[in-house]
Amino acid sequence: MEKLSGAEMVVRALQDEGVEFLFGYPGGAVLHIYDAIFQQEKVQHILVRHEQAATHAADGYARATGKPGVVLVTSGPGATNAVTGIATAYMDSIPMVVISGQVRSDWIGDDAFQETDMVGICRPIVKHSFAVRDASEIPEVFKKAFYIATTGRPGPVLIDIPKDKTSPLVKLPYSYPDKVKMRSYNPVTRGHSGQIRKAVDELLKAKRPVIYSGGGVVQGNASEHLVALARALNYPVTNTLMGLGAYPATDRQFLGMLGMHGTYEANMAMHNADLIL
Repeated sequence: MEKLSGAEMVVRALQDEGVEFLFGYPGGAVLHIYDAIFQQEKVQHILVRHEQAATHAADGYARATGKPGVVLVTSGPGATNAVTGIATAYMDSIPMVVISGQVRSDWIGDDAFQETDMVGICRPIVKHSFAVRDASEIPEVFKKAFYIATTGRPGPVLIDIPKDKTSPLVKLPYSYPDKVKMRSYNPVTRGHSGQIRKAVDELLKAKRPVIYSGGGVVQGNASEHLVALARALNYPVTNTLMGLGAYPATDRQFLGMLGMHGTYEANMAMHNADLIL
């Protein structure tokens, strides 16, 4: 079995996930990873001028391609600069994997230079956080991170890696997992037949129904299905900000966007609706 350093494992894991672009800005805690990036050509690094730009660029890449955006930032201010972009991805359900450097593991908790509790800071704005405690964990952590970021309701995942766990002096066997095993994470991917039948019954009885579509329609490439459903039922359609584009804006059944920046018609229809789908 091939032996790699922790830094080489990070880069190889990105390759094994099919990552083509990595958005980042160098710093002391991630220099070993940057050295490993320099030794290969499959993952192209996009150098930004500020870590916030890295997360926003990765966000845009994910929206445009449907693939997870990947970010690499250093510890301390490098990591905290990325928070706004991480929060944006979380609020808009954008798949993203953020790799943050951390001080040496034996320095954590000692107020070391540029030590920041990124796991704690990001807890409200990520789907999950991983704190690597041993280089041997890296392959499994990356497999889980990409799985969580891209399944269910997509969103950002943080991987915090202490500098000493990427040292080129320590090489360990590398094997990337084929499958993910997580008892605590089982996203629902199929509808419940009983609930669907009940929803259909309620839809057919409704007097003032409204179809309320969101970003999931766009991400799931389900716009054609939404149009077919709306026309079959002849129900009006409104959407969220993230749902813009899910339904033809020129269609006579479209009421416009809902909310404080939405249309009067959409807000009144929602206010008076007796059923919202």
